[in-house]
Amino acid sequence: MMRPGVVAGEILFGAMIIVLGIGGFFAGRLCQSPSRASGARAGAAVGLVSAVVNLLIVGSLFGRDTANSMWIQLALWIAGLCAASVCVGATGGAIGAGGRRWGLRFPVTALFACITAATIFLLLITGGLVTGLEAGLAVPDWPNSFGHNMLLYPLSEMKGGIYYEHAHRLYGMLVGVSAITLLVLVARFETGKLLRTLAIVGFVLVVVQGLMGALRVTGHFTLSQQAADLAPSTALAVVHGVFGQIVFATFCLLAVLCGDRWKSPATQVARDSTTGRRMSIMLIAVLLAQLISGALYRHYQIPTVDGPPSNPKWAMHLHLTGSVFAFIATLLVGLRAMRFPKSLRPLPQLGHGILMLVGVQVALGIAAFVFVMVRKSVVIPTGELVFTTMHQATGALLLATSVMLSAWWHRLTVVPSSA
Repeated sequence: MMRPGVVAGEILFGAMIIVLGIGGFFAGRLCQSPSRASGARAGAAVGLVSAVVNLLIVGSLFGRDTANSMWIQLALWIAGLCAASVCVGATGGAIGAGGRRWGLRFPVTALFACITAATIFLLLITGGLVTGLEAGLAVPDWPNSFGHNMLLYPLSEMKGGIYYEHAHRLYGMLVGVSAITLLVLVARFETGKLLRTLAIVGFVLVVVQGLMGALRVTGHFTLSQQAADLAPSTALAVVHGVFGQIVFATFCLLAVLCGDRWKSPATQVARDSTTGRRMSIMLIAVLLAQLISGALYRHYQIPTVDGPPSNPKWAMHLHLTGSVFAFIATLLVGLRAMRFPKSLRPLPQLGHGILMLVGVQVALGIAAFVFVMVRKSVVIPTGELVFTTMHQATGALLLATSVMLSAWWHRLTVVPSSA
């Protein structure tokens, strides 16, 4: 999309510049020093970070051409990217420093945990697109891409399903960088043993998720592209898809634990029986089982030559039956959570949230089911792709929200001794 002459690419390029300027503006407003020079330096740091992250895709513009002129062009391109990003960020920072200072309302670890969770959510969406487009094996090797270093795979060859599969891999690298950064921030700014342990666990989960994604494609560790040397695993595709949603929920929980309200000893608590706590945990188990059945249905479809894939009826019935139990369990837990006073935030708010999400999820599930059933050709309808991906993404949000709800339920309630 970034190639010259493509309208979408021009719009995207302009949007990136605007977002970078806004990031610099925020840095300037958050900078405690009153001078514009300090704001400009803070904004320049934002620009430099952005340029470094964008190096994940710069290599795709050049492939693995080793001509001296290409290396010179690559060096100039990187230098220009850094200079332009720093200038835009610094300009935004200088403008932001001219107004009233803002105070950071959230700990830096909580803020970056939210950012990391957001990158994982985007990764889930790209993974859903890859599955919906039946492009999971479009790139046959790993960690290379058709023999290229993953970061140097040429943009000119990213066509069809290859584009989505390779973009999914690059998003995975972004998630890895984010998880490493969060781990460093937690080690620097947090002292709690639970927080540090969960940050390490989250990072390990990201690594395991990446390895499962690789083994799903190759079957074992190999650099070969030959079909005879590869053994793609459908079972690992199911585990990979479900595990990704667990990783997302883990980082959402980490963001909660990093927050000031969770750490505050003055947080208001209410009395509740053990029933509510157990119900919140059971909801997580029910939703996880439902996600597994959905992954089984999507990944165990059997392709056909001239028509839509053959749907596994056992998985379809399992998922449809499970949806009834998941809906009832979510309804019971959500309504029970909403009975707590509003001052006990965010417990009743999360209860309201899962009720809204489950309503959206049911509507998306019906729409996805209709589009899948009416499909008559090998061509994947846009409606099917959109609704199945949205259904999967909303399922991830529902699971993560239920995990946060259960955590707050245990944090904000106490069980009477007679219970």
